[in-house]
Amino acid sequence: MKTTIYRDEKGFDDLAKEWDALLHASRADTLFMTHMWQATWWRHLGEGDLMIMVVRDDDGRLAGLAPLFRVAHEGPRVLSIVGCVDVSDYLDWVARRGHEERVFAALLDTLGHELGDEWDVLRLCNIPDGSPTLELIPGLAQARGWQAEHSIEEVVPVFHVPESWEAYEQMLPGKARRELRRKLRKAGPYGGVDWYIVGPEHELDDEIDTFIELLVKSHPEKADFMDERNRAFFQAIGRASYDAGQLQLAFLTLNGQRVATYMNFIYPDARDAGSGGRVMVYNSGLDTAAYRLAPGIVLMAHLIRPAIEDKRSVFDFLRGDEPYKYALGGTDTHVHRLNIARID
Repeated sequence: MKTTIYRDEKGFDDLAKEWDALLHASRADTLFMTHMWQATWWRHLGEGDLMIMVVRDDDGRLAGLAPLFRVAHEGPRVLSIVGCVDVSDYLDWVARRGHEERVFAALLDTLGHELGDEWDVLRLCNIPDGSPTLELIPGLAQARGWQAEHSIEEVVPVFHVPESWEAYEQMLPGKARRELRRKLRKAGPYGGVDWYIVGPEHELDDEIDTFIELLVKSHPEKADFMDERNRAFFQAIGRASYDAGQLQLAFLTLNGQRVATYMNFIYPDARDAGSGGRVMVYNSGLDTAAYRLAPGIVLMAHLIRPAIEDKRSVFDFLRGDEPYKYALGGTDTHVHRLNIARID
């Protein structure tokens, strides 16, 4: 195996035709590791020194990817996965299925030799349950005399999509089921309530801008988060994911006014066992003046119905333990962090 390193964003261009094919042949297959996501994140939110590590078999076939970056600051020099940490919910190293140990060993050898003077800590964040990275990297690192620390980073509530709406209601706890029915009844006959998913009949840029406006309105922390860089990222990733057929941007309206929104993604990643794909609830916005309708819950219920009809396999609320996720059926999975420290 041969490892090479791209040190500028031209690496994304050079690898464009191979990246996703490798990802789909790996156990790291998720939207946040696609070429689209990684390149867009770096273009709008990346800073510091880019190091895209690439492993090829002897015949030149792409076998592994580890997109990393290093930001200069006082203290230890930290290498992180591109996308770490706030807006990319699942991250990982990518290796062809069945070749993970060889690929990871080659990457760590390069980190120890060619890049040995350029980092102190390797931070692998947002690694999902079941990743071979969690199983293999600590032992490979320790065999090289490095220190490996593992921690659970955050919970990720999900539920497996049932075959019918009736089956979905029955899987909810009694109190949650009754509360959901109550909120849907209240919104149902309420004059002027409607909802839609953005499609070709809509002006996408306007819909994305309105999503951002509602996100900012919904909470002061979200308003602080949505600076110009993040705004540009959301606009770009919204357009790119729509063009890829992976965006589900939805709105609840009251008398024609958009009062609640979700930006979701649909992705048939490797964890879905060949089914209709995973619905990922990425972010949301809300006009607080419409709280009396519980618009966020009502809109989410409307989005669970098509997930059932389209035979999606997993409804994924992504990172965070907000109560509504559990009220709507979520049970905890996790994302993890590995910190690898070189010991001289």
